[in-house]
Order: sequence, then structure tokens, then C-alpha cells
Amino acid sequence: MWGLLLALATFAPAVGVSLGASGASVLGLASPATTEAPVSTPAPRSSQAELSAGNKNGTSEQHVRIRVIKKKKIIMKKRKKLTPPRPPVTARASVTTSPARTLDLPEKQEPDCPPLGLESLRVSDNQLDASSSQSFGLGPHRGRLNIQSGLEDGDLFDGAWCAEQQDAEPWLQVDTRHPTRFSGIITQGRNSIWRYDWVTSYKVQFSNDSLTWWGSKNRSSGMDAVFPANSDPETPVLNLLPEPQVARFIRLLPQTWLQGGASCLRAEILACPVSDPNGLFPEAPVLGSSDTLDFRHHDYKAMRKLMKQVNEQCPNITRVYSIGKSHQGLKLYVMEMSDQPGEHELGEPEVRYVAGMHGNEALGRELLLLLMQFLCREFLRGEPRVTRLLTETRIHLLPSMNPDGYETAFRRGSELVGWAEGRWNHQGIDLNHNFADLNTPLWEAEDDGLVPDTVPNHHLPLPTYYTLPNATVAPETRAVIKWMERIPFVLSANLHGGMNDFSYLHTNCFEVTVELSCDKFPHENELRQEWENNKDALLTYLEQVRMGIAGVVRDKDTEIGIADAVIAVDGINHDVTTAWGGDYWRLLTPGDYVVTASAEGYHAATRNCQVTFEEGPVPCNFHLTKTPKQRLRELLAAGAKVPPDLRRRLERLRGQN
Repeated sequence: MWGLLLALATFAPAVGVSLGASGASVLGLASPATTEAPVSTPAPRSSQAELSAGNKNGTSEQHVRIRVIKKKKIIMKKRKKLTPPRPPVTARASVTTSPARTLDLPEKQEPDCPPLGLESLRVSDNQLDASSSQSFGLGPHRGRLNIQSGLEDGDLFDGAWCAEQQDAEPWLQVDTRHPTRFSGIITQGRNSIWRYDWVTSYKVQFSNDSLTWWGSKNRSSGMDAVFPANSDPETPVLNLLPEPQVARFIRLLPQTWLQGGASCLRAEILACPVSDPNGLFPEAPVLGSSDTLDFRHHDYKAMRKLMKQVNEQCPNITRVYSIGKSHQGLKLYVMEMSDQPGEHELGEPEVRYVAGMHGNEALGRELLLLLMQFLCREFLRGEPRVTRLLTETRIHLLPSMNPDGYETAFRRGSELVGWAEGRWNHQGIDLNHNFADLNTPLWEAEDDGLVPDTVPNHHLPLPTYYTLPNATVAPETRAVIKWMERIPFVLSANLHGGMNDFSYLHTNCFEVTVELSCDKFPHENELRQEWENNKDALLTYLEQVRMGIAGVVRDKDTEIGIADAVIAVDGINHDVTTAWGGDYWRLLTPGDYVVTASAEGYHAATRNCQVTFEEGPVPCNFHLTKTPKQRLRELLAAGAKVPPDLRRRLERLRGQN
């Protein structure tokens, strides 16, 4: 649906965005105010003028692992057998330092520098360089923390930077384009389903012009510091520098790596921007939001406290409720926001946002906590857009579907949690793949020509195996399914996970999955910018529920709404049903439609409904007349006599049969 796709297009792109400074800062000039710091060893052989293989195209790709599903078939890639890792081997290279100029260190140094932005792509591809690369897919632009590999060995989306085998002095370099205070490094090995590759130790060097370099020193010996690195491909390892260093460039120089493997790594740099007293470098842009919200990560207790505070601040438009508990007993809290919280208003659509299906994907969780704060504050201010949204829509926000997994990830911290830790619930179940497969039986029924006469194209029941007591269904999944069945949701988005097909086939609700960021668990200092990137899109998507037709299906004689009436649109092989009050909503793009309403015991009614480009759903109401058989059933059930006209019609019908 184009309207929904346009709404999605307003979400901040997950890849290819460079938030770095102007290209004028890449000239590589040293500050004239610097002084020489003599050291006793020669410089490495490479300089900024040297080109490295496969990193000059300035491209950036996002990769996800996919399972290719066709009707009745699942294509799976065969995995090669991995040989067990062997002890590390020492590289032949002896990396040393050279005399260099240094920028003045400010007297007051900031502690705990945040990530520079390799993982989040704030550092662009052309800020990364290397001594060599095995291929473009293993170029320096792939040396980002938590980046994932492709399915094919040697493709364009491999899972690390890897130097050439014959490179005796490998290095990976980052140009920050500004004076920067470096405080630490986080490394991982190569993500691959084919190979084991990781660096076991490395040195670090710094430069202001990429020509002269100095190294990080041990405090006690004064010798170059050698940092311990990784012992497996995935666990992030943090090393803090003995002394923070201020420079523009930083290099990681692998010293040893796994025997039989290659010098491969993924990295994140901990760094703080510093002011340039000489004004040679452009100021780094100040990014973020001016909204006065709580921009930090919230564990379970902090999340519960924040939701309580929002409810107390806006008691007339909010309600906090629980839809169930996690495997460890943590409640799955939902924030409801509407002008009549706690009740379904006739004709008012219901919308939901779900986040935290994977516990280590923290950005969606924080965006929903920020959204509820923002809606409360703006409603109190009388902001027209938010006021209309809350008076015409009932909004449900589930910030943490997998609180057990999040607590695990939260304890590790944003940069050290890795790609998988905290992803699953406490039982080890991936909630993303825990919803029943309703696609396959529907496809098979379509192939056999059974849809929609024998098999419905909507509200497919749960498979028998899925309802058995011993079925592997997480308590979190069961809670969400019951929630879906209880409330007549029209529109939903999952930030991020794969229950969208289940939602559409098991209920009325149209759902999309939104990929928010390349960084699953961004640092707190990035939350302001992430909120600014996504705020308008979150509001715009909620507003899409007003696109299409809406109405009430009523009994012609009593004017009472008819529950579970079926709304079918010609040419669209998916029907929706009315809620318990007889109201319905059907998302449609502008155009002319032939719509039919039908219900058990009633004659079907058909009418033309035109959807325009005007804002708001087009009213499309129906009045249905009971069939003679239904009227007879009701009369007999009430103990009344059959009217003569109805008796004669029934006799005629019997004669025809």
C-alpha cells in the first residue's frame, strides 16, 4: 500500500548515512602549533598517500541473513564443516612508533568517551583505510563492530576487514576529520559461517597528518603497549588506553592472530571530540533533539518507573496495563494513549507499536519510551497534531516484548553486548520465529483452489500442533497473540521482528517490520539523534490508520451493530471483520472500490465506496436485512408464533426445494 510505504520512507535510513563533517577537513594538515615528541623507533612503511585495495568506492551496505522461502519449499544453504581453531601465531611484523607532532591536550579531560560511530555508520566508508584487503567484501569499510557476513564466501558483504595473507605489517586506520580524544578500542573477530579468523593482540598508533605516527605506551616500561584482543569471533573485547591520546588519525596494528587464519577484525573506537585552538578544522556538527525527554537506556525497573511517571503526568489520556509475563515473571507492560483510555470507542481505530522482540535491540524500546513522553507533553501543550491523534485514535505501546533478554543485554552494556547476547528469551527461544506459520497452509489452499470458498483468506486459526500443551511456544508469544485477539487492531509496526504475516492472517491488523539502525544497542549519547531521525515517521505512520474506508455494519431493523461481519473488497484477496460493536476499518489507497458486507443470518449488501486523497477515512456504512431462516430461528427461540407472511414465504421456499 503506497501510503504506508510513503510513511515508512520517512524513517531514518539504516545504512549509507554519513554524519561526519565537511570534506574540507580531510586535507591531512598537521597543526602548526604542535611540538615534536621524540621517540626512538622508525615509522611504519605506509602513509596517507598510499591506496589500499577495495576501499575507495565510498559505498556502504547493510546485510541481513535471510531464509529464502518459496511455496512449499525452503531453500537452505549447506554449511561447510569448520576446522577447530588452533593456537595463535605471531606475525612477522614488528610495529614501531616514530616522532610525531601532538595537539595540546585540554587540562580537563572527559571520562568515558562514547563510540566514534563505526558500528552506527556515523563514520563513513571513506574515513576508513587499511594497509591491504583480501577483497572488496573484506575491505576496511567492513571493519565495523558487529557487522554481519553474507551467505556466500567471498561476496561483497563479508564480516570483517581482513588484510592480505602476505601483508607483513597490517593496519586498519580511521580518520576522524577533527581533533579527537581517543580513550579505548573494542574489537571482534570475523563473522563468517565458513572460517575462523580473529586477531589476538594489537598495537595502537596516532597521527595528526597520517605521515608521522606515535604509539600508545605502557606507563611502567615506556614501551609500546600490546593490547590483548580476541579469543573467539563474536565476543567484543574492550581495551582502555593507558593514557588518552588527542589526534586526528588512529591505527590498529595486529600483532598476532589465530594460527592458520588471517589478520581480520571488526572494531569500534571510543573517542570524544575536542576543540581545535588553532581553528584549522571545521567544528563537528552538533546533532540531536531539542526535546526535553529522558534520553537514556532504561532497565526493567527504570522503564516501569518512567511509564508510571507518564501516567501520573497525563492521567486523562494514559493507562498502563500488562498483557502477561515473561518466562522469568517480568510483566509485559503496555502504555495506552487515547482521550478515553480503557475502552474501545465505536468508530475509533486501534493502533499498536511493539519493540524489544529481540532483547538486545534496544533502540526500538527507547523510541517507544520517548514517544509516550512526547505525546503526553505535547497533548498538555495543546499541540494540534498530537491532540487530533489522541482524540481520533487509540494507541498501544509495548516497549519490551522480551524483558528477560533485555536485562541480559543491559548488564553487558551497549558496546559489549555483541550481536546475539540477549536476543533470545530466557528459554533460548527466538521470539521472531516463534509465531505459528500461517503462510504455508494458506498457500497450499490457494494452489488447490480452496480460497476463499473452503478456506478463508483472513482470520486463519492457529494450527492444532501450536495449541498443544507441550508446544514450544514462549509465554511472551502467547501473551502477544491473546492481546492481538482481544483488541481489534487495524495497524501495527514491530521495531524490529517477523510476526507481520501472522498478524495479518490471524487478525485484521496490517503490520510492517521497521529496521531502525545498524546499531542494535546504540550508546546513550546517540539516542537524541535517533529520536530526531525517527520522531516524525513514528507520528506519520500512526496517522496512516485514517487512510481508506471505515464504517459500521448494523441490523436494518434494530440498528444494533453486527459483530464479526465480513467486509470484502473486490479484487483484494483479504477480508476483514467487524469488531463487537459492528465497526470496521479497511486500509485502502485512493480509488473506487466495490465493497460487500456479509454476516451469518443476513442478506449480503454491496455498495460502491470511493477513497479520495482527503485526510480521514471515507464513511462506508451498511444495513443488513435478516434472512427468513434467521428471523424464524429468533422467533422460535423467543416462543412467539410465526407471522403469516413469513409462514407463506417458508412454504414457497420448501416447494422450490
